[in-house]
Amino acid sequence: MDLELKGTIEKLGSAFEQFKAENDARIKEIEAKGGADPLLTEKVDKINAEISKLTEMKNQLETLETVVGRRGLGGGMAADSKETKIKAFNHLMRRGDISGIKDIDVQASASTLSDPDGGFTVPEEVDAAIDRVAATMSAMRSLATVMAISTDTYKKLVSQGGATSGWTAEKGTRSETTTPTLAEIAINTKEIYAMPCATQQLLDDSSIDIGAWLAGEVAIEFVEEEGDAFINGNGVEKPKGIGAYAMVANASYSWGKVGYIAGGHANLLNNMDKLIDLQHALKPVYRNGASWLMNDATVGVVRKFKDGDGNYIWRPGLLEGAPDTLLGKPVVVDDNVDNIGSNKCPIFYGNFKRAYLIIDRLGTRVLRDPYTAKPYVAFYTTKRVGGGIVMYEALKALKITS
Repeated sequence: MDLELKGTIEKLGSAFEQFKAENDARIKEIEAKGGADPLLTEKVDKINAEISKLTEMKNQLETLETVVGRRGLGGGMAADSKETKIKAFNHLMRRGDISGIKDIDVQASASTLSDPDGGFTVPEEVDAAIDRVAATMSAMRSLATVMAISTDTYKKLVSQGGATSGWTAEKGTRSETTTPTLAEIAINTKEIYAMPCATQQLLDDSSIDIGAWLAGEVAIEFVEEEGDAFINGNGVEKPKGIGAYAMVANASYSWGKVGYIAGGHANLLNNMDKLIDLQHALKPVYRNGASWLMNDATVGVVRKFKDGDGNYIWRPGLLEGAPDTLLGKPVVVDDNVDNIGSNKCPIFYGNFKRAYLIIDRLGTRVLRDPYTAKPYVAFYTTKRVGGGIVMYEALKALKITS
């Protein structure tokens, strides 16, 4: 294990023990006096914030280890054809020279519409690097099922049940059974773009791997745009996010909607029992592999909750690669999720691999533009991405009541 990562984990464990001791003291003061010393409350909040920072640092260091461990656009492959593609791509991006263009699979058009400027597909090694960084950094990509397709739309049929069956003797009569109710799921891809710029001086530096630089710059932009869309997207010009679907009280759940448990009061989340209710709102078949999803501020609130035996229900992941847990299930932080507030849904719980599908249309395209942003060279990079819920009953939300 990296020494910096090991030290961060040790600090995280120490901070959590200090947090528990100080928060226990705060709770005792509230019980005895009806309120806590403001200085003690401030101390607890500072330690709480420090735990959040250490947790984020741990995740970043683990991400860095993953990326460095997989470094190299060729994935360790030494095939001459792939090296030739990378060299030709770098030459094209540096100088705009198309002399080696046959080696990197020219595309006559960068979109389904007429495009006089044209464009080029990036080599698969660069494309894979973009996807790899995005998967490492994106909360929803790490949770959901991700599928590559070669068309603009993905369709599937989902059975909602309704089929009947029965027992019968060897020569007994067989009554006709009913057929199941089927629902069609269709997810369309939407175009996402990024346009990193570089100086010609940077491009002329032979020590710079232009493919790796482009992959890193584009991946960061894509992650930020996708991250918001997978939570809040309206499904019109971007993927449809989990928070954009119609939500109903779980007792009235029906297909096509997300069931919620009403919890908290006004702008507060103050009832741990509602988190347990939320867990059990999910059918047992989906609980194996289920996770919590919330933003960092909400984690800071639930970190203070204790069960009836006085045990904290949030636990830090004190091993490399181990997630933080809440009521025994992994906690994933995504700051695109709503803050705690009236009529907001600050917490989701579900089996996201069953619930949400992300589709990537194969191929990332790039257009080299040395004119628009002089003296910089812009690289207009696009890909098509879609996302949506494919199994509604595998996801539940906690809604703060007004």
